[in-house]
Amino acid sequence: MPAASTDPAAEPSASAPSAAPLTEQAMYERIVAAVLDRRLPPGTKLVEDKLAQAFGVSRTRVRPVLVRLANERIVTLSPNRGATVAQPTAQEALEVFEVRQLIEPTLVDYCIARADALAIDALERNIDDEEQARGAGDLRRAIRLSGEFHHLIAQAAGHQTLGRILHELVSRTSLVLMSYGRGPAEGDAAACGCGEHRALLQAIRKRQSARAQKLMREHLAHLQEQLQLPGGGEGDAPDLSALLAAP
Repeated sequence: MPAASTDPAAEPSASAPSAAPLTEQAMYERIVAAVLDRRLPPGTKLVEDKLAQAFGVSRTRVRPVLVRLANERIVTLSPNRGATVAQPTAQEALEVFEVRQLIEPTLVDYCIARADALAIDALERNIDDEEQARGAGDLRRAIRLSGEFHHLIAQAAGHQTLGRILHELVSRTSLVLMSYGRGPAEGDAAACGCGEHRALLQAIRKRQSARAQKLMREHLAHLQEQLQLPGGGEGDAPDLSALLAAP
């Protein structure tokens, strides 16, 4: 019988980050999630060394993730400042909602045409989870679930191109609301309302396309009403290691 290996790299270790290094996709999703639930405010510096430490990888592994986020305009890369969470201008904030108004009624129309019972049940579970999170006082999770509701509609619509565009827009909406939303970023005023989502779900379930598109437009308009332009401000820099390290 061969002797047991004495090579530490061959033995799994729960405490060693190298035992299961994060993929670029996992790092990307972790940063986007922190943006979606308002833990990484606009202007936050994303120091490569700190990100690498948080993820348990080398700086070389982090850089492509930052480039991808910059391409989606969630992060800004500057030769002098490095990477920072994007801080949209007032004009960009308005453009985000203008584009959402253009594509989301179309997505909800496709959703009604193509969604099966499983997709509709997923929308209902999402709303239930959001209401439960709000009831428990977990507003950050509730905000993230609010964004996921729109992703689920796009997923059920089956339109990959519009779905990719919406993915970027939902992340940028979080940045817009943190910069220009009225009141605390974690508050109800900065998030989609469960009641509006339920009304949309009812129209989707009944295959009422015209009503669903109208409700989507009103819903997005209500979100845009939360903006106070010009606005925004800077708070204390968050601890990247604490935010992005594995739980």
